[in-house]
Amino acid sequence: MTSPTNDARPRPAWTPSAAKPPLSARMMRATWRGLPPKRHRIAWEPGLTVPAADGSPLITDHYFPREEGDFPTLLVRSPYGRGVPWSPMYGMLFAEQGFHVILQSCRGTGGSGGTFDLWRNEAADGLATVNWLREQPWFNGTLGTVGPSYLGYVQWALALDPPPELKAMVVQVGLHDPYALFHTDGALKLENALLVGAGMTYQHHGMGPFIKATLRLKRHLKGIVNARPLKGAYATALGQEVPWLDDVMTHPDADDPYWKGASAAAAADRPGIPTALITGWHDALVDQTFAQYARLRASGAEVTLLAGPWTHASALQQGWPDVFAESLAWLRAHLCDDRSDLRPTPVRVHTGGADAAWQDLDTWPLAPATTAWFPTSDGHLTQQPPTDRAALTTFRHDPAAPTPSLGGPLLSLPAGARDNSTLESRDDVLTFTGPVLTEPVTVLGAVSARVSASADTGHGDLFTRLCDVDAAGRSTNVCDGFAQLRTPGGEPAHVTVPMSSTAYRFAAGHRMRWQISAGAHPRYAQNPGTGESRVEAREFVPVRVTVHADSALLLPQGEG
Repeated sequence: MTSPTNDARPRPAWTPSAAKPPLSARMMRATWRGLPPKRHRIAWEPGLTVPAADGSPLITDHYFPREEGDFPTLLVRSPYGRGVPWSPMYGMLFAEQGFHVILQSCRGTGGSGGTFDLWRNEAADGLATVNWLREQPWFNGTLGTVGPSYLGYVQWALALDPPPELKAMVVQVGLHDPYALFHTDGALKLENALLVGAGMTYQHHGMGPFIKATLRLKRHLKGIVNARPLKGAYATALGQEVPWLDDVMTHPDADDPYWKGASAAAAADRPGIPTALITGWHDALVDQTFAQYARLRASGAEVTLLAGPWTHASALQQGWPDVFAESLAWLRAHLCDDRSDLRPTPVRVHTGGADAAWQDLDTWPLAPATTAWFPTSDGHLTQQPPTDRAALTTFRHDPAAPTPSLGGPLLSLPAGARDNSTLESRDDVLTFTGPVLTEPVTVLGAVSARVSASADTGHGDLFTRLCDVDAAGRSTNVCDGFAQLRTPGGEPAHVTVPMSSTAYRFAAGHRMRWQISAGAHPRYAQNPGTGESRVEAREFVPVRVTVHADSALLLPQGEG
């Protein structure tokens, strides 16, 4: 790590530019409501060249207050371009509040030199950018980072070997582990892979090309996700082959050398950088955020957590006033020594369901007692443990008509809570429904399932979901999870299925429902049922899954 610049040395004079931010950014900025009033007029220096360690030019825009003053700096590095929405959301809004904002295109994107290679260059390129900052006359030695999704990953990458100037981070619906973005238990998250592929291939070219690419992907989606083999089927929709996407799709094993160095999780083991984490209960990366929080807490770091009623996309849309206020308060507290807007507790979660409301907590999770709910042969869900391990029921999963995915924690719309009635009417979806609740029940923490099941071919999947059934019979998903079912000997396997975390209050008069199926397509690539690669298999066979009585839904139930 390069030593920081000596702040005591004379700095060259700096005359700020008077250029206005781009018109598209100013127009979008004018549409937002519910944001803090701006404190400064701002200006813009576009197209600056920052040299990476290998000399590749990293193209960078600089937003800043058009006033005299000593302002801290925010670094925002993105593979999605420097235009709308990033220019108004990060460049303009934070500069208006009194920050220099460096908005930079990752290598190989947005005009920056070199070749984009998912995750492999972010740590080095981030440190090279800090070296460049040290030479700028306006840089006062105080640095923060902010950003969502992959813009969160580049923050963790920089924090692996943090420069001494880095004083605070704000990771919004962000990831630290690319493997977990693309795979669960060795199964490809197909929709995620395709959407990230489209975004990283086209968004840095501007909103027009990106929208066209997204629409083209939507038109071709059915053909792509049902192709046999799946490998390479995306090329028509994306208009080209994407080498890094091919690599991601064809390396499903977390221990494969391909993924070595991909995870930046170790950065959260450092106690030195105060970090604000923001997620949504239906965010595709919610589990990564809770993992980050747990590691930061264990390290003794100063950390705050906000979990709202959002998806990955809506956190930056409907949730933006809350997300921006949370981010701004944290950055002011740690870069400007102004803690006046910090909330009093380190954790704030939105509890959904009955009487939905925000809840301030001292920590997460609260570790309430776990309650086991057991399925019965007549489709009920009971707290009475089974007396044996007999087979309850079987169902057939047909790859010619796979069980569809519906809502939940997706990158795209329609994500989030949805009416599951049509899904639950299928023969390949099991439901076990609890009694009508006589008083509210709150589920607060990590949900999981312990499923005892077998697949007649030896290879299958388990997708399980917790739903809220209202008095009219409408079933709405709360949280869910996925795991592979491997039973080569035909004997039932005991599979633990993590079902993410939630803060949810089931109303009196409602019922809890446990849903079990053998897939959620195209959220997850289909299991061929033969043990072959999901991406390279040409032959798919139907799978009959048998569920046994010693299965259980495990709920961290708090006080009603």
